[in-house]
Amino acid sequence: MNPPLIAVEGTYEEMGAELGRRTSELVGQSLDTYLRRFRDQAGLTERDVLRWGAVYLDVAREYDARIAAMLEGLAAGAGRPIEHITALNARTEMLYGTGYHDEGCTSVAVLPKHTRTGHTLLAQNWDWHPEQGPVTFLLATRDTEGFAVITLAEAGMLAKSGLNSAGLGVCANLLVSDRDTGGAGVPYHYLLRGVLQSRTMSEAHRKALDVRRISSGNLLIADAGGEAIDLEVAPGVFGTLLPQDGMITHSNHFQCPLPLVDKKAATSALTLLRPTRARHLLEDAAAARNLELADIVAALRDHYSHPDSICRHVNPDVGKGEEVASVYSVVMDLDLRDLYIAAHPPCERSYERWRLGDAFAPGAAPDIHFETAPDIHSEREPGTHFERERHA
Repeated sequence: MNPPLIAVEGTYEEMGAELGRRTSELVGQSLDTYLRRFRDQAGLTERDVLRWGAVYLDVAREYDARIAAMLEGLAAGAGRPIEHITALNARTEMLYGTGYHDEGCTSVAVLPKHTRTGHTLLAQNWDWHPEQGPVTFLLATRDTEGFAVITLAEAGMLAKSGLNSAGLGVCANLLVSDRDTGGAGVPYHYLLRGVLQSRTMSEAHRKALDVRRISSGNLLIADAGGEAIDLEVAPGVFGTLLPQDGMITHSNHFQCPLPLVDKKAATSALTLLRPTRARHLLEDAAAARNLELADIVAALRDHYSHPDSICRHVNPDVGKGEEVASVYSVVMDLDLRDLYIAAHPPCERSYERWRLGDAFAPGAAPDIHFETAPDIHSEREPGTHFERERHA
């Protein structure tokens, strides 16, 4: 089942409060999951969580008052302690060093000179614990100045991959290095929301780079102006990747020569090959300057090295509670401000298209694209099961 859309408007505090009221049950489920992980994997007591939650509230207020206001409103609306909500938004940092490192993700950006429509395209498969699928949704916000954002979000959180009304989008990939420390600093998911609050590429760079970071992460950023850049960030250092042959592809290891030790490359499922695999699947269409959304969808449904493929499926050898799969697949046309989304597994699901401009209309509903063949579930050979569509 594809995620619902929750659209809120008003001041940032008002939007947070409405979001909290409408998702209070989901927030409770998400908190139950992560508070358990904080306790069992990181050894954090309730007192520890509240103490660090207070630290990350102060960080939010200093980093971006809009984010802080939304978080405070969300906590009030959901009837939860604000410290629980801010700790939830710092879940990567709260779980630093616990083995919480098998989050996947494969991201792709394509420049307009290489697409059939002349539009900038951005996409990602989000690989994570399937238990979070039912508490994840599309969040659309529109402030009093008309600035709008649509993003995938876990309940109680404000951002993941998404785009805004300025035509700027971001995709997220977990990275892990020996520089990661936890502690006081700007959490990764704050950075993602900060980028989505940016009206220009230069502002997005400052929101991601000119801050004290305490964990590693990857931000693939592109815009309707026709540019894309990949930012590999870690505490105290960062690296950049620019498009090659009109594309950037990324997964869960550092590709820049930074002064750090990559602590995920050797253990994350197929991360070392997923970016190259995605490029191989897309390079002919990009070279012909005829690449379409349908080509990207086909790449995101790829099963090479199944189950640890770009379209990731649960590995039956993994222990209960540690399963990882492509929970959601997101494809964006930044010029049209369109976001397409499919639930797990994207190889068997149609994509729903949400148009940012229509998301706030009463009774807003998506339309369906990239439908799969009826027997798709039985096919596991790459390149045999993609129904190519031209109406996207």
